[in-house]
Amino acid sequence: MANHDKILIVDFGSQVTQLIARRVREDGVYCEIVPFQKAEAALREMRPKGVILSGGPASVLDKDAPLAPMAIYRAGLPVLGICYGEQAMAHQLGGKVEAGHHREFGRAEVELTKPSPLTDGVWQVGQRYPVWMSHGDRVTKPPEGFVAIGTSANAPIAMIGDDRRKFYATQFHLEVVHTPHGAAILRNFVRNVAGCTGDWTMRAFKDEAIEKIRRQVGNGRVICGLSGGVDSAVAAVLIHEAIGSQLTCVFVDHGLLRLGEAEKVVALFRGAYNIPLVHVDASETFLDALKGVDDPEQKRKTIGRLFIDVFEAEAKNIGGAEFLAQGTLYPDVIESVSFTGGPSVTIKSHHNVGGLPERMNMKLVEPLRELFKDEVRALGRELGLPDAFVGRHPFPGPGLAIRCPGAITREKLDILRLADEVFIEEIRRAGLYDDIWQAFAVLLPVRTVGVMGDYRTYDYVVGLRAVTSTDGMTADFYPFDMKFIGAVATRIINEVKGVNRVVYDVTSKPPGTIEWE
Repeated sequence: MANHDKILIVDFGSQVTQLIARRVREDGVYCEIVPFQKAEAALREMRPKGVILSGGPASVLDKDAPLAPMAIYRAGLPVLGICYGEQAMAHQLGGKVEAGHHREFGRAEVELTKPSPLTDGVWQVGQRYPVWMSHGDRVTKPPEGFVAIGTSANAPIAMIGDDRRKFYATQFHLEVVHTPHGAAILRNFVRNVAGCTGDWTMRAFKDEAIEKIRRQVGNGRVICGLSGGVDSAVAAVLIHEAIGSQLTCVFVDHGLLRLGEAEKVVALFRGAYNIPLVHVDASETFLDALKGVDDPEQKRKTIGRLFIDVFEAEAKNIGGAEFLAQGTLYPDVIESVSFTGGPSVTIKSHHNVGGLPERMNMKLVEPLRELFKDEVRALGRELGLPDAFVGRHPFPGPGLAIRCPGAITREKLDILRLADEVFIEEIRRAGLYDDIWQAFAVLLPVRTVGVMGDYRTYDYVVGLRAVTSTDGMTADFYPFDMKFIGAVATRIINEVKGVNRVVYDVTSKPPGTIEWE
């Protein structure tokens, strides 16, 4: 992204740091998140026009508390601190931070007390505005050169600014929707204070990515793991546009796909795109290896290992591919370098974000690793992929293995496929598919007694899940009319042998995780 203005986001471990990046990119400005330990190197390499310091769970008063490298403050760049980022900035630059006597988690109101470039055109002096707080400590004295520009009941110094150095900070979270004007304040920092032009578009990304792939691959051959999901489909079409017949896609049917999935994938890529495609039916291998396995993490690792084995064999069959292409996305990368050791260890264990086994002697091609999910969809449309693929709900790499808790059997998978198909079919029929980020059925490891007609049954329970989201990092359940849920449940119980009860999950997904599975 050498030709675009950039923002560096320093991560102190907040569960919503990714939302900062989303807000910045929504304004057409490229940004990257790096853990605080790597921030100084990233500052040199990226040459950003501004820096944002994220929130985090630590206290700056703790021994060995995470802090920003002083090089950031000395670089002559605008800096914005958010929540913990405000406390770190104040602490490092000579202000005072104290353990809060009034911890504050949730909705609050901030009054703007002085005009500032940060709030210009968004907030007015003397007015109070709703925000989202999440802090224990608080700034009690700004550093030299700073003035307090906003206050709240439990954080008297809720905003600080140094117009000369273009340093600003807020105690509240700008990136979450619970701060209604937060995105506009972030935009002021990125566009007006840091001077970024907002020229990062999917068309520009596509052209640059194609050139980057060509430079990386040269005359080499690439093998791409095609799952049928949005990520791998977009990656395959992008790479094919860059290097044509040097790409061979391998579609592995691991026996854990949705109903009719294999046929749809093969038809699209062999028919519509004429991309060389190898269809490998490895269902027996995968299902035999998963027999009796009920631990979800072991399922993921088994599936990931077998995928690598299949790709390794196919690479040899096509004459020795030098590169393996993956649909790795930016949230995968962020989670895998989490400075805390993070949830990536368990969330993304079926991905190979950290690299490949040495024995494969292949280089990774990951053209989407700088994109969020919704950006991948936009790129897919730019590439001309049909809505049937671009708009598909996300489907996890391990497939139905993790939607069938407990030991997997072919009987359970067949029940789950049919129940899932009925659910999705009814959602489409109601015209709701595009309003929902992800919907699916789960075959619960529970059997219940029921009565169907004149017979007593002892069958499985199916759970239904549907969520709304923008990028999959946070989600809320979709508020179906109960008549709809009743109709779906009736169809599943009548049409799917082995099910006598259906439940709908109304929990929400917390921020900071990648997939809902």
